[in-house]
Amino acid sequence: MAIGAMIHTFTVQLADMDRGVYDDFTLRVARHPSETDAYMLTRVLAYCLEYAEGITFGDGISSTDEPAVLVRDLTGRILTWIEIGAPDAERLHHGSKLADRITVYTHRDPAKVMAPWAGKRIHQSEALTLHSFDPGFIDSAVREIERRNTLTLSVTERELYLDLNGTTLTSAVHEHRLE
Repeated sequence: MAIGAMIHTFTVQLADMDRGVYDDFTLRVARHPSETDAYMLTRVLAYCLEYAEGITFGDGISSTDEPAVLVRDLTGRILTWIEIGAPDAERLHHGSKLADRITVYTHRDPAKVMAPWAGKRIHQSEALTLHSFDPGFIDSAVREIERRNTLTLSVTERELYLDLNGTTLTSAVHEHRLE
């Protein structure tokens, strides 16, 4: 954990009907001083939306060897490389060579996130998926974050229903692919 990191606790109830994943768990999330609340919340949502056996947070925002979130099998092989925000093409290229699947979750404008990737070398770029949320969703949710949080997340037909500390918000989970 980075010096000066702030710890946020999320008590999560997850019901992802699209994938048949239902679980209750607690996340202790270290927010690095240079990490925005929007980035941290997107990281938490990505963790929940990709929740599977072997999922974990990466070494941190400054790590070049791991993504923000990853899923490993029991042998330690990386199954899913999950980036947050607006990673560069070189990082995606590196991650896609190490993992079976690579995906990005962003709290930013997806067109602006994807624009710098155009014409760049990304291994298996056709398999890369960028996920975004409705405009204003992350900003509204960020206003509800506290040090200790209760988060209930339901997903059905790629529609996300979030209850964060008693405030209910909804958003579609949009999927974008490189052309």
